[in-house]
Amino acid sequence: MNHLLGGLAANPALPSDLVDRLIAVADADVAHDLAGRTDLTRAQALALASRVEESGVRLAYEGLLTAADIDPAAQPDVALALLDEGAGTPEWARLLAADPVVERREKLAACPDLPSDVVETLAEDADVRVVVELAWWAAPDVAARLAGHPHAEVRRAVAANEATPPDVLAALVTGEGLPPARRCLVCDREEPPFTHSPHCARTDCELPPGASCDGSHESTAHVMLRAALENPATPAAAVAGFADHPSMLLRWPLAARRGLPPEVYARLAADPTPGVRADLAENPAIDDTLIRALAGDADPAVRRGLAHNPRVPLDVLTDLAAITRIGATLLPRIAAATAAEVEDLARSPSAAVRMLLAQRRDLPAGIRDALAGDPDAKVVKSVAPHPGLSAARLRAMVDRHGAQVIAGAAANPDATAAFLEHVTRQRPPVRKALREIARHPRATAPALLACLADDRARPLAAGHPALPPQLVVDLLADTDEQVAEAAAANPSLPLTAMTELLRRPPAPVLRHAPV
Repeated sequence: MNHLLGGLAANPALPSDLVDRLIAVADADVAHDLAGRTDLTRAQALALASRVEESGVRLAYEGLLTAADIDPAAQPDVALALLDEGAGTPEWARLLAADPVVERREKLAACPDLPSDVVETLAEDADVRVVVELAWWAAPDVAARLAGHPHAEVRRAVAANEATPPDVLAALVTGEGLPPARRCLVCDREEPPFTHSPHCARTDCELPPGASCDGSHESTAHVMLRAALENPATPAAAVAGFADHPSMLLRWPLAARRGLPPEVYARLAADPTPGVRADLAENPAIDDTLIRALAGDADPAVRRGLAHNPRVPLDVLTDLAAITRIGATLLPRIAAATAAEVEDLARSPSAAVRMLLAQRRDLPAGIRDALAGDPDAKVVKSVAPHPGLSAARLRAMVDRHGAQVIAGAAANPDATAAFLEHVTRQRPPVRKALREIARHPRATAPALLACLADDRARPLAAGHPALPPQLVVDLLADTDEQVAEAAAANPSLPLTAMTELLRRPPAPVLRHAPV
């Protein structure tokens, strides 16, 4: 029953008086769906929050509750949501900073614009999880102070925080000017030396596989170092030397960084790890010489990464398309091609290049139509969803290339109702095309009836407003709950059926345990 009420809660055609009735019988799951409605009145939002406390969090994030509506002592999780949205009060923050539930203090530590005294309280919290969360989001001055925290896990969070001052990040990399850490999550739990087994069978163990501490907190220090290397605010001078580090995990973050000296990129281009070279190839900071060198890399992942580089020259990209499987995706360099370049690409003798161009959705009509008539099915498949293609051209594409292009043609926003019905008559049916039709706004009842015969298209078709109302009612009893829920959410569901669903016995209110 709840899946039907959940669908009804999301039904945009549900009248306001039935929304009131649904609020009166809602459990936590239905209340969550109701809280996402865009037509809830203020009175309805207050009634829903009063009936099902858990819904107040989503209502707060949706902007349907204000500070005047909330008692932070009775509704601390809702108060936290408003604080997270910047709509709470300083008094709430001070109250929640002393909350006995650590997860609430942790959530508070991630909220923006906290009063300075609350930040100080959280920075001294007895539970390191709270301090770690604060360090992730702290302002520069607080992050700088937490960089010297005795717990290595706090320093790791500071290293990942992009607001941390560059000189502090450099100190975390070199260790200069900071006192040594005294604790980590490993030695908090186990006596050093200790290495956590990757096959640990303890159900209460929260240490990551391989975590270790010999007194130097080495595994946490390694993760902290990697976080600093990934942080774009860390100065280039502090990270450049890691291009030759024996740890692949510490070399890898450099490959995607901007602003490093050319010689560092050159060293990374010779890295033995293909993933490092692939990320480097995609980095727009590398120069033309390095781009052309990486185009000859033996690993296809490297060449594929280079194809995604927004600065790759078109002649290099053309060569890559001939020898590398790039996939059906709009590449940045193709998206940025000028009108003259688009014309050149459309005339390319390489079908792989024309296919890449066909991924654009803003092509001039003449080029679009020429690609739609391309002799290569891969090109036609790529251009099939392009807006502006006529029904006659879509039909010709399907007649010529069949199942290879039919799903893309069915997804075309300008596909006519008659064309969509034509697609459903293809034998054997193309299941992916049926799913595209089931979600198409121009699909008609006959087309949707065909979609209902496919297991994966059926839930989509059940929610389509063009489905006959009586059939929508019948689908409420479908054995697949996903289908029945979609039917309950269908705006074509008759008012009488909506009312009948609300005549069922009310479900008990399910209140989750406080976090």
